[in-house]
Amino acid sequence: MTDKPRNAASSDAASPDQDPRTSSNIPIHPLYTPADLKGQNLEGDVGYPGQYPFTRGVQATMYRGRLWTMRQYAGMGDAEESNKRYKYLLAHGTTGLSVAFDLPTQIGLDSDHPLAAGEVGKVGVAIDSIEDMQRLFDGIDLTRISTSMTINATASILLALYVAVARRQGADILKLSGTVQNDVLKEYIARGTYIYPPKQALRIITDLFAWTNQNLPEWNTISVSGYHMREAGSTAVQEVAFTLGNGIAYVQAALDAGLDVDKFAPRISFFFNAHNNFLEEVAKFRAARRMWAHIMRQRFKARDPHSWMLRFHTQTAGSTLTAQQPENNIVRTAIQALAAVLGGTQSLHTNSYDEALALPTEQAARIALRTQQILGYESGVPQTVDPLAGSYFLETMTNEIERRATVYLEKIDVMGGILKAIERGYVQQEIQNAAYEYQQQVDQEQAIVVGVNRFVVEEEKPIPLQHIDEALERKQVERLRALRARRDPQPWKDALTRLEEAARSGSNLMPNIVDAVDAYATVGEISDTLRKVFGEYKEAVVI
Repeated sequence: MTDKPRNAASSDAASPDQDPRTSSNIPIHPLYTPADLKGQNLEGDVGYPGQYPFTRGVQATMYRGRLWTMRQYAGMGDAEESNKRYKYLLAHGTTGLSVAFDLPTQIGLDSDHPLAAGEVGKVGVAIDSIEDMQRLFDGIDLTRISTSMTINATASILLALYVAVARRQGADILKLSGTVQNDVLKEYIARGTYIYPPKQALRIITDLFAWTNQNLPEWNTISVSGYHMREAGSTAVQEVAFTLGNGIAYVQAALDAGLDVDKFAPRISFFFNAHNNFLEEVAKFRAARRMWAHIMRQRFKARDPHSWMLRFHTQTAGSTLTAQQPENNIVRTAIQALAAVLGGTQSLHTNSYDEALALPTEQAARIALRTQQILGYESGVPQTVDPLAGSYFLETMTNEIERRATVYLEKIDVMGGILKAIERGYVQQEIQNAAYEYQQQVDQEQAIVVGVNRFVVEEEKPIPLQHIDEALERKQVERLRALRARRDPQPWKDALTRLEEAARSGSNLMPNIVDAVDAYATVGEISDTLRKVFGEYKEAVVI
């Protein structure tokens, strides 16, 4: 098996690009000097780590004080299978859990719903009831681990299940720490796993903000997510702009609901992609941090410095993984992870090299985790804070990303905010255009993807893949139906009735959702109760 250029022209692969640009189409000069930073207030705009505007990081000591949380996103089949993977990862040194849910769970359908057929446990774990959640975390002390749950439309239900399980373990829920993604706006933009119309979805989110403020003080109530927009094809600049635009909408919705900005804003977190253009990615994280600090202090008049801090989780870019020569993905992931670390991430997930083909095997997940551990313990990168600061190129790129992202935010404000921009299809169209332009570059070999349009091989040895046992779906459905048959019907019915009344009256939904899951109501039944009141969102056709 030999590397073979696709054509004669492609054999000149090492020749430099005559007009190099970043993924956001920002021109790159051959050399940067102090003249590129002329007029910049380096002390005010860059400053020191742990100080406003936090360009250099949200903590003064960053990784010298504590390494980032090493998470590995995992979930497959039923709760038992996922529990085994979590214990495997914990045994190999992961410091935080990150739960992937299957599509039926994400859109509020029980595993025996006709539309769930064939999807149960396929892209994450199937969770229908409190019994599933208990199996998922069996033998894991929830007060000693931080758990991130990638869930949006049904985030309030999954958080209620998590809290109910912790209580049954005898845990003090005040000590629970973790995150629910809970970012439904990006679902309308990039993913599509929404349930309710935007206004009602924002009401559920602000109810969760208010409830967790009183009951889960260490919990991150939302993870405003640029990751999925980047996976859909956005540029780095668009990722920053549209993510912060969504963040602005959530803050405003909470203020409109009567919440105090300095009560809820410190628990807002963010979720970004780490892509291939290494230095642009580092600059992207620094620009986003500075912009959010300005937005919170100047636009929303927050007074608590914790309200100004953009804390974020990073995942390496799934869209860059290739099915061709999948071992190359280990290198891509390492580069992307290093960009996240140099950019100051608070937690990190590294993708497994086989994920362009299937859910990761144990071996692939271990290599992904070891990538983080090598960065943390062998590279020397964590030994000083923001080591790239002061680079003429990096500071220029940080400024340019901020400038271009600010232009987007100003356009969105003119439209009446991000919701109006989404309804008009503006955000979606901008991302689609960027994705199309990039694909054209790949097709024309203006953008090189190693192993795909350059340095291809004629034959590849297959790698071992993870397979989900088809019998797990039948087993999950049988368990669900058995639970319905044996639960006490009166508490279950009463809890759902109170939930419906709360939805109609405008009172906070969270206490009623917690009561419902404790009464063995299922994810689908709770979602259907809210569907009855709120309706379902239907995407408008934009012509």
